[in-house]
Amino acid sequence: MLIADKFIHRESEAFVIAELGHNHQGDLETCLKMIRAAAEAGASAVKLQKRSNIDLFTPVAYNAPYSSENAFGATYGSHREFLEFGEDEYKACIEEATKYGVIFFATAFDVKSADFLESLGVPAYKIASGDLKSLPLIEHVARFRKPIIISTGGGILEDVDKAVAILDKSGCEYAILQCTAAYPPQFEELNLKVIQTYLDRYPNAVVGYSGHDSGISMSLVAYILGARVIEKHFTLNRAMKGTDHAFSLEPTGMRKLVRDLKRAEVALGDGIKRQYESEIVPLQKMGKSLYFSRDLNKGHILAASDLEMRSPSLGLEPSHFNNLIGKVLDKNVTKHEAVFPENFA
Repeated sequence: MLIADKFIHRESEAFVIAELGHNHQGDLETCLKMIRAAAEAGASAVKLQKRSNIDLFTPVAYNAPYSSENAFGATYGSHREFLEFGEDEYKACIEEATKYGVIFFATAFDVKSADFLESLGVPAYKIASGDLKSLPLIEHVARFRKPIIISTGGGILEDVDKAVAILDKSGCEYAILQCTAAYPPQFEELNLKVIQTYLDRYPNAVVGYSGHDSGISMSLVAYILGARVIEKHFTLNRAMKGTDHAFSLEPTGMRKLVRDLKRAEVALGDGIKRQYESEIVPLQKMGKSLYFSRDLNKGHILAASDLEMRSPSLGLEPSHFNNLIGKVLDKNVTKHEAVFPENFA
C-alpha cells in the first residue's frame, strides 16, 4: 500500500498515524500546533475526522440536548458543529502538514464528507469502526481508487469479510486494523491475536492496529504480531476538555512510540541465530571452560575427576568434557590450568 511517498507492506517499518480527531477543540491554531508536534514526534501521518453533521444525524439526534461536561454546545448538533472544520481550515492543515513533512488525511463519516475530502486531494481515506457495516459508504470511497484504512472495532469476521470483498473487487490498496471500539477498552478486550487472523485470512491486506488503550506497550505488541499501520489518538495535553484526551498520547508519548517501533523493527532481526562481536568479551568473562583439577604428569590418562568447569572461558568449552576422558597428556599440567587441544598426544 502506497500512501503519498510511504510504502507500507508486511515487512515494512510501522506507519504511525497520529489521530487528531477533534482533540483540537474546534480551534485551528491548536490543530496546527498538534500537526507540528506530531511531525516533530516522528509520526508518519496526521488525521482528522470529517462529518457533514446535518446529513449524518437524524433531526432528533442532531437537536437533542447535550449536557456532558465535554460539551461544546447546548445540543448534540451544535456541539458537533463547533468541532467541525470547513474548507479553509482543512487547507490550512494540509499546508501545515506538507510544510512539516507529515502526511495528512481524514476519516470520512458520510458520502458528502468523502466527496469534500476528495476535492482537497487527500492521499488516503479512513473508514471508522462504526462504518464497518456501511457498505455503500465503503463502495463510494473505493471509487476514488485511493488507499483505504478500515478499523474493525465492534465487528465480527463476517462483517470484515464483506468489507474486504468490496475492496478486493475495487482494486484499491487497503489496510485492515484490529480495533476495540471502547474508549478506553480493558486490556483483555484488545484481542491482539486477531492481527494474525487477519494476516492469514486477507492476503491482499496490510494489517494494523488502532489502539484506544492508554500507553504505548500494546502498539509494540501489535507490531511484533504483524501490524504495520499503528493508529493512536494524539493530544497536546491529556487534561484538555473532550472525550478522547484521556486515552490519547501526548507529544512525549508519541515520540517514545515512534522510537520504540523503530527499535522493534531492527530488533526483530532475520531469524538466523548468530554470535555477535559484542558478545565475545562478556561471554569470555562469564562463560566457562575446562580446567585441570590437579597437577598431572605427561602420559597420564585423563579421568573425569581430573577436569572441572571454571570461569573465565579461556580453553576448551565444557561441551568437550566427555571426549577428553581417556586422552593421554602430552605434557605436564598444573592445577587450575585451562585445558587446550595441545595438552594431548
